Amino acid sequence: MTSDLDPAAADLDVTLPAGEGWTHELGPGDLFRIVDLEGNQAVDTLFFNSRDLDERYSANETIRGQRNIYLTTGTRLLSTEGRPLLTIVADTCGRHDTLGGACSAESNQVRYDLAKKYMHNCRDTFLLALGRYGHGMSKRDLPSNINFFMNVPVTPQGALTFEDGVSGPARYVEMRAETHVLVLISNCPQLNNPCNGYDPTPVRLLIWRKS
Repeated sequence: MTSDLDPAAADLDVTLPAGEGWTHELGPGDLFRIVDLEGNQAVDTLFFNSRDLDERYSANETIRGQRNIYLTTGTRLLSTEGRPLLTIVADTCGRHDTLGGACSAESNQVRYDLAKKYMHNCRDTFLLALGRYGHGMSKRDLPSNINFFMNVPVTPQGALTFEDGVSGPARYVEMRAETHVLVLISNCPQLNNPCNGYDPTPVRLLIWRKS
């Protein structure tokens, strides 16, 4: 499903380079769009109730609530309290992953090679962004995240595989905030699997304020 919103009328328009982190607060009714500018980029994302940071996105509640492991138009992104944080209202990619998790120094080492341990990764980017945001948040505040545009099929045997992306240039996902939401993004720098074609690229972030 596409959106009628005009990017020229957005209240915020940011281009986030690959490997960078970003935080921003949304109010109820605000619309938030992530644009995959060049295609096949993976955008690791977490959401929190900005009025109660202990309440945050829950992959378990979201999957159970919609009875589907993939996210797309109509998906309500539920919190650890079972409440909707955001709803996906437009999606030109088709599906998004919430099982694969974020790359880290440890996963780079285990999946790829001992020498890859110190490569840039999303977990560290999350932590750096939280440090800039403040409010005492730390690694204990990182639950399982969403990987927008990332293709992680589940095999009949229940295994996860990391495959070429299903997105393309200028495809996007758009969400409506249902409450006060803190957005936390790591624009994935991963060079070791095909999730972004071994070529991490920038994404565009747009917000239309309800007010």
